[in-house]
Amino acid sequence: MTYALPPERASARSVFLISIPRPSTLVSGLLSLVAAFAAEPSGIRGAEPDRSPPDEMNLVLEAPITTWDEALPLGNGLLGGLLWGEGGLLRLSLDRGDLWDERPAAGVRWGDFNYAAMRRFVAEGKNDELNAVFDRPYGDLHPTKIPAGRLECELGPGRAIRSFELDLSTAEGLAHDSAGGRIEVFFSAVSPVALVRIPGAEPVRMRLLAPESVAALGYPAPREGTQGTEGAGTEGTLRWFEQEAAEGLRYVVAMGSRREGDATLVALTVASTRDGPDPARTARDRILPALAAGWNACLEPHAAWWTEFWSRSRVEVPEPEVLRHYLLVQYFHGAASRRGSPPMPLQGVWTADAGGLPPWKGDYHNDLNTQMTYAAYAAAGHFEEGLAFLDYLWDLLPVFRRFAADFYGAPGAAVPGVMSFAGQALGGWGHYSLSPTMSAWLVHLYYLHWRTTSDERFLRERAYPWSSEIGRCLRHLLSPGPSGVLELPLSTSPEIFDNSAAAWLAPNTNYDLACLKMLFLALAEMAQASGDTAGSKEWLETAAALGDLHRNADGALKLDRSLDLTQSHRHLSNLMAIHPFNLVTIDGSEEDRRTIAASLAQWDRLGTGAWCGYSFSWMACLRARVGEAEAAIRNLDIFVKAYILRNGFHANGDQSGTGFSGFGGKPFTLEGNFLAAQAVHEMLLQSWSARPGTGDVGTIRLFPATPWRWHEAAFEDLRAEGGHRVSARRERNATTWFRIVAGKDGPVRIRDNFGGRVPTWSREGVRKSGRDFEVT
Repeated sequence: MTYALPPERASARSVFLISIPRPSTLVSGLLSLVAAFAAEPSGIRGAEPDRSPPDEMNLVLEAPITTWDEALPLGNGLLGGLLWGEGGLLRLSLDRGDLWDERPAAGVRWGDFNYAAMRRFVAEGKNDELNAVFDRPYGDLHPTKIPAGRLECELGPGRAIRSFELDLSTAEGLAHDSAGGRIEVFFSAVSPVALVRIPGAEPVRMRLLAPESVAALGYPAPREGTQGTEGAGTEGTLRWFEQEAAEGLRYVVAMGSRREGDATLVALTVASTRDGPDPARTARDRILPALAAGWNACLEPHAAWWTEFWSRSRVEVPEPEVLRHYLLVQYFHGAASRRGSPPMPLQGVWTADAGGLPPWKGDYHNDLNTQMTYAAYAAAGHFEEGLAFLDYLWDLLPVFRRFAADFYGAPGAAVPGVMSFAGQALGGWGHYSLSPTMSAWLVHLYYLHWRTTSDERFLRERAYPWSSEIGRCLRHLLSPGPSGVLELPLSTSPEIFDNSAAAWLAPNTNYDLACLKMLFLALAEMAQASGDTAGSKEWLETAAALGDLHRNADGALKLDRSLDLTQSHRHLSNLMAIHPFNLVTIDGSEEDRRTIAASLAQWDRLGTGAWCGYSFSWMACLRARVGEAEAAIRNLDIFVKAYILRNGFHANGDQSGTGFSGFGGKPFTLEGNFLAAQAVHEMLLQSWSARPGTGDVGTIRLFPATPWRWHEAAFEDLRAEGGHRVSARRERNATTWFRIVAGKDGPVRIRDNFGGRVPTWSREGVRKSGRDFEVT
């Protein structure tokens, strides 16, 4: 089931621009800007601007690439590919997002797999027994994501791969060889097929390989087949293997090839019983038309799709490493998350191809990972890509209702903190993998999508109904504690003290408290906007009944009411009220600002020894949110230099060996990448409200945390809350121009951080109110 987004109606909305004098005492500089204002800055205006990344931003890797996790990533949301190899051997690892073994784990005490038993184990001090029940399922081989297979091509004598290149503008993977040839690969943006073109007078030896890892799951050997491709219009060969998986799932990995001029053309797909009862026929029906159409005819609509994708927004910053990574992450949105396809789990559509099953089962971790993986799409205008996840959560609502009833004994709905593609709870450290407040954090994605699009239909039909089901479940779990405030029966702070008995903290931890407060405030705001006045009042009363956040004598946010953070940690869980929730802000009270300063000073003192890669990109977002530009860029610098593999994937461990943290592991997950992209957004444009739950429109802040060394920067059509499209230019460390295309009628508020310079507005009615300019 999908929800149709209404088209953007920029032409029907107000457009207003301002020009601000450059920070110069030269009259000629002022006059030239005013003259330039009439024509607008070059490249800013245009209904369909070509904002595709330039060639110098392409990802270029020297050969050899000998491991799958350093390969060039390709994909179209449903299918994924990793291009790698060495010498004369080219590999293309294949994945499909919904290939899952959903069999429940064996040997689990399912009778104790519920919240009542968890509470009993905690009350009786039986943490080892608790782990034996709730961690046990995660130790089994299934449920798990499963890989699809691999294509291998032998290029022949005298041809060796010199380098690999990812053309971001057209989403093509290239392998340059020693003979001057260029092997090209793309995963079609408009159909579930991938194409490969290998130049050369002689046919290339190719083979399809089934993954060795599925044998560990007890699957039978795949059945292989070959036949001619007479239907392709030119003589060629069709090869495939069919793998019988679990619970009736069968999938086919197939390739067809033919000669096209002086090259070999290959078409590949992965079809399964999710597509229909005969995946072999489905695969053939995809491959033969692609071969018949040929390379150019298939490439044209694919390239057009990506041109439109890149047209949605543009960012320009003066640091090539940061900009290259930012553009690569935007590419990840289009390659790994498409509406109508499975949303991104830990590794997106790039499942392990090393003879084993994927790290962490390739699952959906709702303990930061999915929330942060979908943190950056809205600002860049990639709403269709973000809706892949929100649609998925909506479609699983019946599953989440059953989980709330069966596990928590509660009405409404609850999302497992760690789950399979089908929404099945996978267990793990039960302290966090089965924490009910992970669902509240997911509500924040619905809330922000509505705030950023101002789509009232989405609010009424999706955001408020889904979120209120989560609210019902969590409200049921809350009851007055000894101090009279509402408390959960159990409370933790991810992932403090791992899965030890010490991880059970006093309810409510600041993490749980922030998640709950933001949940009920968001529900109150959504209810009011939906016309549910009575519901809004009840949600507000629940938020107030939770009490205040826990602070120490210095004002720093604690873990719970009695425990301070005393050691370096990877998860910024006690700081959730600052980011991403805006419950404590620099625009708030003096106590808020004291809390922010004290909390961040505490984290600085404890150091980064126990941080993961995502810790740095999350901290970059947080420091930008509170206006600390230099701290933001310092953390972002560390991330892009030490915590990404050479193909851009976020690695949990320090890859630089320079000691930023004690983690050195290589397995990758994607949330750190998207947090890094969001950090760039936070540096360039913010639009949050300091009063969540009130319906306040928030304030647009231009270049609110831009580091001094970014003397010049610009962005086009980034999205602000309210549905507004914002473009701006910074020169000589000051804002000199911006444009806002209003997304809906009503007030627009713009923070005056222009250093005393007076804007020249393009329309009447702009007035100054406190620190902000306002216009209706």
